[in-house]
Amino acid sequence: MEYKNELKKILDEFQEMITIKPNQIMVVGCSTSEIIGERIGTAGSLDVGSALYDVFKQFSKETGLDLAFQCCEHLNRALVVERDVQYRLQLDEVTAVPIVKAGGSMATQAYKRYTNPCVVEHIKADYGIDIGDTLIGMHLKHVAVPVRTSIKELGHAHVTLAKTRPKLIGGERAVYCVSDC
Repeated sequence: MEYKNELKKILDEFQEMITIKPNQIMVVGCSTSEIIGERIGTAGSLDVGSALYDVFKQFSKETGLDLAFQCCEHLNRALVVERDVQYRLQLDEVTAVPIVKAGGSMATQAYKRYTNPCVVEHIKADYGIDIGDTLIGMHLKHVAVPVRTSIKELGHAHVTLAKTRPKLIGGERAVYCVSDC
């Protein structure tokens, strides 16, 4: 599946542009409908979700980033995470299980394939990837910075990546450390 190769290239380029620290989180928003050329939320594909999950899982293993897969609007954009992430970050668990028509194919695959999945209401992620304009911004830390890769679309879906940085506070007399301090 060509989507896997394209996603791997996107993630490889992204990894070169960021500095990953231990215990960081990446939120993944993904419309498989948009990838295959349909309107978001109308034609979810478990096959596409499964293929992309493999790439995300490998990326997580290589980088040490924990992944949070965003559900669709029918589950209020809740997120699928491994239970150890939920415990570590003390995230509020919700009672829902994503399915294709209420949660989306990507979140459904994550829930099925995680070792010990749970669904949480909110997260403040350090990084994000939005495939198909799924609106992940609500789950990023407050100062999000777009990151551009050479591939702008996955299939038919627009791709946006983001990293975050701490807020710059204190005004003109403040001294800032804006790189990796």
